[in-house]
Amino acid sequence: MRPNPYASLWNGTVGRSLRVRESAFRVKVCRVVGRGGGNNVPFHDGFSSIRSEVLLASDRSTDILIRFSRTMTESTDTPLEVQADESASHKGGARRAIVRGLGVVLPPLLTIVVLIWAWNAIENYVLLPVETGIRRFVLIPAVSETYDRPPEGAIINDAPEGSLSKPNQRGFTYKGLSYVPDPTGRRYLPGYVVQRVDSEIDAFGPYSVPPNSATAYWDRFVQLQYMPRSVVVPVFLIVFFVLLYFLGRLFTGGIGRWFVTTFDATILRIPIVNKVYGSVKQITDFAFDDRQIEFNRVVAIQYPRDGIWSLGFVTGNGMREISEAAGEPMLSVLMPTSPMPMTGFTVSVRRSEAIDLNLTIDEALQFIVSCGVVVPTTQRYDLPGAKAPKQIVVPAIGDSVSRDGATSPSA
Repeated sequence: MRPNPYASLWNGTVGRSLRVRESAFRVKVCRVVGRGGGNNVPFHDGFSSIRSEVLLASDRSTDILIRFSRTMTESTDTPLEVQADESASHKGGARRAIVRGLGVVLPPLLTIVVLIWAWNAIENYVLLPVETGIRRFVLIPAVSETYDRPPEGAIINDAPEGSLSKPNQRGFTYKGLSYVPDPTGRRYLPGYVVQRVDSEIDAFGPYSVPPNSATAYWDRFVQLQYMPRSVVVPVFLIVFFVLLYFLGRLFTGGIGRWFVTTFDATILRIPIVNKVYGSVKQITDFAFDDRQIEFNRVVAIQYPRDGIWSLGFVTGNGMREISEAAGEPMLSVLMPTSPMPMTGFTVSVRRSEAIDLNLTIDEALQFIVSCGVVVPTTQRYDLPGAKAPKQIVVPAIGDSVSRDGATSPSA
């Protein structure tokens, strides 16, 4: 019997490795076929492209005949561990590509979603109620011509040949206009209104229901004739922004300011409502009212301890008593938190311990919201041709800083 260099008793564990002649094989057991008869089954020298029953031969009666569930190819150079590393690397590369794709697609997609959501909110809660009110209470009463019965002097239309319809179901002609009954048969409206609405029924959407009364016909006729969306939306936006402008000017001082303050105080006294209103007002004041918090410049200070630098926004000078106790001018600095800069801490620091940064407010906010991922162009090290960073001497607490940046220990 030819000695079997692959002789080994494999414990039948699915997915284990069989290592022979410095080669690695990954074997998946489909089914144990039988035991014994080690020399009765032909031995296969190589495992290249084998899809059959293979016996791991030996002289013992505990040989196991296993059936491979897939074609196996011998690997003579690459160990199993290297193959596993390469597979993990490919998976990691695919994962990184997907994450990068999400990073590219999500910002514009979420921006579009937020804008669409904001527009839908304005349209449903502002535009549609205003549009409906103008149409039903102003335009329809002004232009509609509807009769409950044919007026005197009207000429009843002749019934079609073979029709048994009653006179009140035929319509009439009055002052040169043809009037037809509405779907209920109790009111009459001009025939051109019905013809215009029926011919452009698709303009109201694919699932729109035909009008079922004279008022409904006039409502849709006014939408088509006097208030098409191509006119309503631009006019609404212009009026909306002009109204916001005048309200902003009105409520910034005098009687308007007093009215806003009184209204806020009244709302804040209502239980449950005051919690929601107070939170929303804080967010809107931070986002839209630039007079509440004015950021003068961006600074870096050692916070929350020495050696850790954090970005902050200077909101003004510090309190007088704190400055007198410290012996030098103080700054009030807002320390925003990532990734939500709307929250943070207000600290008072010595003016000599704050380093002014060449950053705009928007660049600093982008840096904070991105948790340090988005670094402003002027602050990057890896840009080709970038200037060497200026050496900054970190002042110790208590040291004084001159205008040229030199530090001297305090006495």
